[in-house]
Amino acid sequence: MAVRIGIDFDNTIVCYDTLFRKVALEQGLIPADLPNCKGAVRDHLRAVGKEDLWTAMQGEVYGKRMSEAHAFPGVLECMARLVRLQIPVFIVSHKTRYPYLGPKYDMHEAALSWLIEQRVFDPAGVGLPREYAFFELTKQAKLQRIADLKCTHFIDDLPELLGDPEFPDSVLRLLFDPNQQHPAERNCERFTSWCNIPSGLVAA
Repeated sequence: MAVRIGIDFDNTIVCYDTLFRKVALEQGLIPADLPNCKGAVRDHLRAVGKEDLWTAMQGEVYGKRMSEAHAFPGVLECMARLVRLQIPVFIVSHKTRYPYLGPKYDMHEAALSWLIEQRVFDPAGVGLPREYAFFELTKQAKLQRIADLKCTHFIDDLPELLGDPEFPDSVLRLLFDPNQQHPAERNCERFTSWCNIPSGLVAA
């Protein structure tokens, strides 16, 4: 079977660690010595009873300030190489269109604008066809899209997504775990950097 690769968007292609810490510091919500990690910001706000502020901050980061986020090192180069090898690459994300709290930013449009800014759809950049990017409103729709696209591999940062009972059985599961925060999973292969992605996936 020909290889067809699906890739999650948030926290898999896009790294938000620095941006979440920056926004939280601007708002005076975290101590200055908190680690530069999205999870550390989330855990701190939850621990001090500010879950609503964390939820609102996500809307700001994924909406108004999306353009300040960075791609994980190596991911765009990896995607471009796959495209050059004529391997279909699909971006399949699950995110609500608007935040649960705070201003009504269109987070789908913000994500698409970020991809355009990063030249993901530019033939002189990554070269991914625009119609290969999907932003689904529910997890079930994301899983169905992975199946409908006939992906042979799917890369995600969430082990619970890869281990979902509805995840297509025929798809090889790759867990992107840059902070090494998840235990080894029996049903998927784990990698910690786009610079050490499983070699068989991008073998020339």
